[in-house]
Amino acid sequence: MKYLSLFICVFIFVSCSPSEQELFDAGVENLESGNHSKAVEYFDRAIEKNPENTSAHNAKGVAYFNMEQYDEAIASFNASIAVDSASYKPFYNRGNAYLEKEEYVKALQDYNYASSLDPGVIDIYYNRGVTLLAMEEFEDAILDFEMTLQANPEHGQAFFYKGKAEMENNQPLEAIESLSRAVKIDTRNGAAFYLLGITQLSALAMKDEGCRNLQSALQLGFTEAKEWIEEFCGEE
Repeated sequence: MKYLSLFICVFIFVSCSPSEQELFDAGVENLESGNHSKAVEYFDRAIEKNPENTSAHNAKGVAYFNMEQYDEAIASFNASIAVDSASYKPFYNRGNAYLEKEEYVKALQDYNYASSLDPGVIDIYYNRGVTLLAMEEFEDAILDFEMTLQANPEHGQAFFYKGKAEMENNQPLEAIESLSRAVKIDTRNGAAFYLLGITQLSALAMKDEGCRNLQSALQLGFTEAKEWIEEFCGEE
């Protein structure tokens, strides 16, 4: 009986110990529900069971990213890449962390590599476009936003950033077209109304249209529009 009792206790202990997959799944569940710190705990426990669980390292990095702990996120993505460098996901995710840190060259390198691993992932082109825009590489940024829009013609933010890049690249007609599409898709985008209004006023002297869009921007809380309205739009 003594040996039988010991066997039963050991069996119960083992059966109650969650597996690596169960820990990973619990981490994903917490990640998806917004319990990011709890998710990290589960991913750490999964990694303790298998230090080469590249998915757990990557998901842990996503949890840290969502908590805006970008250095910790990068460390986790590095660990995922060290185990398996064939997946685009940790490179893409690490690029996002570098973008948030405004380390644009590193972000661009990661997006380029992620794209080489899986050129069909459209989010890579959009985020790389944002990076290139920040680097003032306007023509390349426009190309990436065009790639994004080919796949998703209703991507309002891609139209917005494309218009911004075109405006900076001295393409006012193209900028107006892109920004007009942006505000049609997202009528709450005050920044797009603002850029559209100032482009219409400054580049083409379209006073009525420009002032109307600036008023929309101001109504949406984009206070930068007020100065333009006061100077160019009179009582409108």
